[in-house]
Amino acid sequence: MTKYLGLDLGSVTCGVSWSDTGFIAGTVKTIRFQPDDYDSALDQILEFIAERRPDQIVLGLPLLENGDAAERAQICMEFGKQLEKEAGIPVFLQDERNTTQESEAVLLDFDISRKHRKKKIDQLAAVAILQRYLDAQIK
Repeated sequence: MTKYLGLDLGSVTCGVSWSDTGFIAGTVKTIRFQPDDYDSALDQILEFIAERRPDQIVLGLPLLENGDAAERAQICMEFGKQLEKEAGIPVFLQDERNTTQESEAVLLDFDISRKHRKKKIDQLAAVAILQRYLDAQIK
């Protein structure tokens, strides 16, 4: 069965999600790194890949509401190319518009404190990104 790694890359964190089934994504962890130190993020992700050995990687692509790719999207696209090259695993880009807002709403619905929301938001956004990708594959 195909194993999937989902990533929500930010400027100081990267949410990590996982699916063994190809149907349901779950949270794993949040990778932290110095502002815009994508080399450190890449190294930590490569360590995770060596442990878990995914077959595919799904990386969130932060498009603008109108669908255009701004600076953050360009950073993610370059990061995805580098990750694919170094890991030797295909990286698929997934539109991540509104995933952080949706994840925040879920955490608020469950009355999670601000402190705990901050710890989990990137993981949940990574789950939303991977789940969107998985759902699109089933259709």
